[in-house]
Amino acid sequence: MTEITKNRPPSWFWTVSIVALIWNIMGVMAYLVQAFMTDETLMDLPEAEQALYTNVPAWATAAFAIAVWFGALGCLLLILRKKIAKMVLLISLIGIIVQMIYNVFMSKSMEVYGPGGAIMPIMVMVIGIFLIWFSQKSITKGWIS
Repeated sequence: MTEITKNRPPSWFWTVSIVALIWNIMGVMAYLVQAFMTDETLMDLPEAEQALYTNVPAWATAAFAIAVWFGALGCLLLILRKKIAKMVLLISLIGIIVQMIYNVFMSKSMEVYGPGGAIMPIMVMVIGIFLIWFSQKSITKGWIS
């Protein structure tokens, strides 16, 4: 049995990797919508949400960009079975942490969205941590190299 056949990932590896890529592409789309929001679109939002979008510091926007672009790249690298996926996903997780520190603790998003506004940040953080674990497991099992 060749090494390529022996270390072939199970079918669920592909499912997880593709779903994770789709999740991160949705994050990229959310970032692009926020980054390129027109004044007209912004004015259509409730006043409290307008304040959230107009007062985002550049470092928080940069963290958002790093989180989603590196997340999408990391998942693509998983699909391509490249070990560097773990490092790229770790950079994405750092972006997530910085972005969530701003969103949860420094902005008034909880006042605007209420307790339900915590669901998405928690989900994003859990998925980011899961992808680091998943990439490490894939390296350990020899599925990516």
